[in-house]
Amino acid sequence: MSGLLEGKRLLITGVLTDASIAFSTAKLAQEAGAEVILTGFGRLSLVERTAKRLPKPVPIIELDVSNKEHLDGLADKVREHVDGLDGVVHSIGFAPQSCLGGGFMDAPWEDVATAVQVSTYSYPALAKACAPLMAPGSGIVGLTFDATVAWPVYDWMGVAKAGLESANRYLALHLGKDGIRSNLVAAGPLRTIAAKSIPGFDQFEEEWTKRAPIKWDLHDTEPAAKAILALLSDWFPATTGEIVHVDGGFHAIGA
Repeated sequence: MSGLLEGKRLLITGVLTDASIAFSTAKLAQEAGAEVILTGFGRLSLVERTAKRLPKPVPIIELDVSNKEHLDGLADKVREHVDGLDGVVHSIGFAPQSCLGGGFMDAPWEDVATAVQVSTYSYPALAKACAPLMAPGSGIVGLTFDATVAWPVYDWMGVAKAGLESANRYLALHLGKDGIRSNLVAAGPLRTIAAKSIPGFDQFEEEWTKRAPIKWDLHDTEPAAKAILALLSDWFPATTGEIVHVDGGFHAIGA
C-alpha cells in the first residue's frame, strides 16, 4: 500500500487497543503515506499507550461524540495539527447492556436513545463537524455490521446500525454537492473489545467460520482496514452511499 495515501490527512476515531479495526487503519494509513490524527474518549491514557505502537507519533484529540461542545470545537482542534482533512474514519459505537444479549423487548428508551445517539447520530454529527476542513475529493468512512437482517443478541445495536446505513445514504446525498463522499465498510465479526461486550457474540463467530466462502480470520482486522483506506484513496472517486462488505462473502450465502 506504499504511497496509496501519500500526502493525505486523516482523522481516525475509535482507536482503543491494537486489536481494533481503527488501529489497523491508522497503522496502514501511516505506512501508505498519510498523516494521521486520532481521537479518543474516556480512557485516553489507554489510547495514548496504544498510539505508541504506531509507526509514527500521532496527535490525539479528546472527542465525545455525544458532547456538542466537543463537536463544535473539533475543527479548531484539528487545525492545530493540519490545515485540512482528506478523510475521516468513524469507528464509534456503543449500546448499554440492556440493549444487547436478547433484551430487545425490555430495553428502556433512555438506553436505546444512548445507543442511537452514539452509534447512529454521531456519524452525520462527525461529518458536519469535519466538513469545514474537507475539500472536493475527500471522504468519510464508517463501520457497520450488516443490518439487512435481524441478528440474535445484537438487538438495539442492530437497529442503530440500520440507522447508520440509512444515514450513510443521506450523507452521500447532502455532502455530494461539496464533492465529499460517504461510504461504509461492513466487516464480519472480529474479536475486538466492542465484540466482547456483546453477550453471546460467539454465535456470530461460529457461523462465520463455518459458512464464509473465503476463510474468515476472527483476529485479522487488516482486511477491513484496507477497505477503509481504499475508499479514502483516489481510486474510488465516484463511489458514495455504498456499503462494502468485508466479511469473507458471508452476506452472499443463504442459510
